[in-house]
Amino acid sequence: MPASKTLLADATDKKALSIDQLNTIYDQLDTVCCEAMIGQWRGMCFNTGHPGEQKLGAIGWAGKEFRSLNDVSPIMCADDAGKLSPSAIMGAASLRMVEFRGTTTATMVYDQHPIFDHFKRIDDDTVLGVMDAKGEALPLYFLLQRCK
Repeated sequence: MPASKTLLADATDKKALSIDQLNTIYDQLDTVCCEAMIGQWRGMCFNTGHPGEQKLGAIGWAGKEFRSLNDVSPIMCADDAGKLSPSAIMGAASLRMVEFRGTTTATMVYDQHPIFDHFKRIDDDTVLGVMDAKGEALPLYFLLQRCK
C-alpha cells in the first residue's frame, strides 16, 4: 500500500502510533518547497497521546489554508456541511524554509506563538506535518490532504 494511503488509514482510524514511528517516517520523506503548500488543505491528527490532539478536536480543527507565503490561516474549522472557514483562535502565520530534524523544508511559522509546523511530502496532494512548539516535550504529528 502506498505511504499516503497507509498514513491516511492510520490517521482516519485513530491507530495509536508512537512519536518514534512518526519521526522515522518523517525523516524518510522528501522535503517540500513553500510554494507547493499554497492552497487549502484538510487535516487530521495522528493518535500519539499528545494533548494537542484533544485541543484541536475541541475547537473543530479541520485543516489549514495557505493563500501566499505571508498569508496563512493555521486553523481552519469545518461547518456542518464540511465547508472550511478560518478561525482566529491562533492568529495568522507565514511560510518559510526552516531546518528541522536535519533537513530544510516548508514550515508554517505562527505570527504570535512560538510554534512551527514543518512539512514533508508524501505525494503531490498529501503532506506529513509535525508541530514543534517551544516548551512542549513532544511534537504533534498530523496529516494534510490538498482540497480539490
